[in-house]
Amino acid sequence: MPLRSFSLSLASGLDGILSLMWLLVCVVVIIVLAYLFTKYAVGRGGSFLGVAGGTDRFKVIARLSLGREQSVVLVQAGERHLLLGVAPSGVSLIAELTQEEAQALSAPPSDQPVPPSFAEALRTVLKQKKPR
Repeated sequence: MPLRSFSLSLASGLDGILSLMWLLVCVVVIIVLAYLFTKYAVGRGGSFLGVAGGTDRFKVIARLSLGREQSVVLVQAGERHLLLGVAPSGVSLIAELTQEEAQALSAPPSDQPVPPSFAEALRTVLKQKKPR
């Protein structure tokens, strides 16, 4: 009788280990799929911060959200720089800017430091963390 109870506890222990391994495999698969999706989205010119890359001839330089579904977008189309109003009702041209005006609008203010990239911020935090 004790042998049977030992085999039952061993089987339930193996079930727990197999469940844990299956959970770990699922988590790894989800992380890999998320990584591949972000690489695909960035490769297609997508963006998570609202400013998309584009091509050399046509790209969004800056975007400012004005409301829930309204924004002002600075677009470079070839040599032209266009300031566009974007709303659910459509897109309208606000102004055509010179290259100097577009650079002045898209450049960060000189008195405000440029925020670090995610990679730089992560490196800084990891350097500050003391090993145990």
